[in-house]
Amino acid sequence: MTIEFGNPDRPNSYIGKTVPRPNAGRLVQGRGRYVDDIVLPRMVHVAFVRSPFAHARITGIDAGEAKSVKGVLRVFTGKDIAEVCTPWVAVLAHLKGLKSPPEYPIAVDRACWVGEPVAAVVATSRAAAEDGSALIDVDYDPLPVVTDMMSALDADTPVLHEDMGDNLAFRRLHEAGDVEAAFKSAHKVVSTRFRTARHTGVTLEPRSILADWNPAEGQLTAYHATQAPHMIQTVLAEHLGVPEGRVRVICGDVGGSYGIKVHVYPDEVATAAIAKIMARPVKFVADRLESFTTDIHARDHEIEARIAVEEDGSITAMDVDDWTAIGAYSVYPRTSAIEGNQVVNLCGGPYDFKNYRAQTTVVFQNKTPTCQYRAVGHPIAVAITEGLVDQAAAELGMDPVEIRRRNMFRDDAYPVTSPANMRFEALSHHASMNKLMDLMDYDGLRAEQAELRKSGIHRGIGIASFIELTNPSPFMYGIGGARISAQDGCTVRMDPDGSLVALSGVTEQGQGTEAMLSQIVAEGVGVSPDKVRVITGDTQVTPYGGGTWASRGAGIGGEAALQSARALRESILTVAAAMLQTEQSRLDIRDGQVVDTATGESRMPLEEIGRIVYFRGDTLPKGLPRELVQTRHFITSDYPFAFTNGVQASYLEVDIETGVVKLLKHWCVEDCGRIINPQLVDEQIRGGIVQGVGGALFEEIHYDGDGQLLNGSMADYLVPMAAEMPDMVVGHVETPTKESLLGAKGAGEAGTAGAPAAVMNAINDALRPRGAQITEMPFTPERILRALGVLKD
Repeated sequence: MTIEFGNPDRPNSYIGKTVPRPNAGRLVQGRGRYVDDIVLPRMVHVAFVRSPFAHARITGIDAGEAKSVKGVLRVFTGKDIAEVCTPWVAVLAHLKGLKSPPEYPIAVDRACWVGEPVAAVVATSRAAAEDGSALIDVDYDPLPVVTDMMSALDADTPVLHEDMGDNLAFRRLHEAGDVEAAFKSAHKVVSTRFRTARHTGVTLEPRSILADWNPAEGQLTAYHATQAPHMIQTVLAEHLGVPEGRVRVICGDVGGSYGIKVHVYPDEVATAAIAKIMARPVKFVADRLESFTTDIHARDHEIEARIAVEEDGSITAMDVDDWTAIGAYSVYPRTSAIEGNQVVNLCGGPYDFKNYRAQTTVVFQNKTPTCQYRAVGHPIAVAITEGLVDQAAAELGMDPVEIRRRNMFRDDAYPVTSPANMRFEALSHHASMNKLMDLMDYDGLRAEQAELRKSGIHRGIGIASFIELTNPSPFMYGIGGARISAQDGCTVRMDPDGSLVALSGVTEQGQGTEAMLSQIVAEGVGVSPDKVRVITGDTQVTPYGGGTWASRGAGIGGEAALQSARALRESILTVAAAMLQTEQSRLDIRDGQVVDTATGESRMPLEEIGRIVYFRGDTLPKGLPRELVQTRHFITSDYPFAFTNGVQASYLEVDIETGVVKLLKHWCVEDCGRIINPQLVDEQIRGGIVQGVGGALFEEIHYDGDGQLLNGSMADYLVPMAAEMPDMVVGHVETPTKESLLGAKGAGEAGTAGAPAAVMNAINDALRPRGAQITEMPFTPERILRALGVLKD
């Protein structure tokens, strides 16, 4: 039987419908179980002593006073941990020239950023461990500090890692067409300098791990707030010298991730190493200051970019020179070069032009390491591209929507390959733009804007088209040698009462994975979603998979779930046909009942099949297949990535006397392929927009010239609150991928990808009559006033 997804006329279709989250009731009642809720027998706590210097040699550690604190059991140095844990080097083979030095869980001889762990104190309580850590006396010999990315490669700048030879971690140049000729012959060339500020994820639940080594079984169990349990299993096994099958990673409830929890952190590996040494459970939960100083940062870029256009608005060339600084080490195992690499891949994405040059230069510095964070590289690439397109439109006296329509790939042109050599299966830029125009009443807003300008009210409209990379294949990491799975698996089992259990390698991080999977499995078998129990995040139970990252949950994990569910459905019908002595083709499963396909008449409930198979199998024909459990895995194969697309718009007001930006309304039309649960998709889009607006207007990690973090608390690191957010209108276009039966792509990062550019363009639209422009994020009141000339340097 062919499943017509989202067809409202098909009985009991659950694809495309809003279904409540199965875990919602438990979470709102406070019954969630996070790592810090878990208490094990003989459990101890670890607190880390962290370097107060951005760069210093460790010449001595005196733990005498710390050991006298009541409850303190042991103190560990980097050398102690190095005896049981090997260092790692975060490079990928396909990122040619990428280099990074070996990194240890605890610094051995040298600290390279403020907050790097230099010792660990283990005690019977967290309070005692912290008291002990405060009494550790570390002798430091301060070393020269590298903080400025733009001078990191200068001849007179100290080399952070001497064995590396210089501070260059990675450089990539991509060039297509004849860029210089295109710029030389262009009607207009627009050049701009962009800057995006370093910021971080600020998850509600800090990073946390509880590691338990059982010497009797030779097994390490890690309860871990992570997005990729199987990846962590591999890492702990490899570096702690434990067989992979003897490492179990359990990921229960997670209080937000955003990419922050998809990496390997030195203090978390150290916690596992200490558990192995002490042969007892050891818990580490970061406090908020530790989160600001040790969670990965992202978005630290400075860019020079230019665009060439003809008189009719046609884009002929784009040239991007991106610099980014990644802190002291490339982060394991995904590496810190991916964000800059994505900038090269994604700039110019929606537009059909031939001449393209982009380079990223990635450098080391004495700051917290940076790595992948929600919408890796996307906000930077979209801001560059859409900022240039808007400025070109202004130079030509052309409407920002019109110049985009003239240059976007036609919706009937696919498949196509972008100038950055990205292959697009099918996108919908024009359909998305048309829908956005209808949703926002663009012409009406322009008329309102013009009228208000007469009264001295400065409002702006910003448009930003975008593409989003989802469903990554092994070309993302596997091809470079990283043991990060691009496939995912799902096992679906029918129990005797006719209910289903689905075990998936995709993890629940608060985004609604359980609801999405329950709908897909329900659709595939023919039951209601409330009859499906979803289990995720346990490497000893679930099929091997990549976990949750890069908007892959529905597209990869969902397809595996659908295929296993459909296989189970066929197994059930095989048994049912034998029991009913009829042809299998004449039977279907609807709402938990085996029915006559033609009439819909109920023939047998699923629980009766379960009763016979599990308890009276002797009554079935000998040799009849009776497996009521099926496992399937899925991996994309035709395209290295699935790309989604969309367009966002921001309407805002700028107070030119104070520089304050007031967001009035925000729109997003996105195409994530097949929509499984509209409410979940809208929640993801809105949440992503808020996170993108945070980077555009509020969030910025500040350091001084000595590499000291200046704003490590919520008192002075701004994040968007509900009062600052506008009404958000979300619309959809559906262009299913043909790589899968389900047709789903991803939606988790689309809101973040386009929001900063839309806000930037809206601010500049408001300021344009005043001759001002701003391209340095976040767009704070101070920076806006400087752009207006009200404040001087």
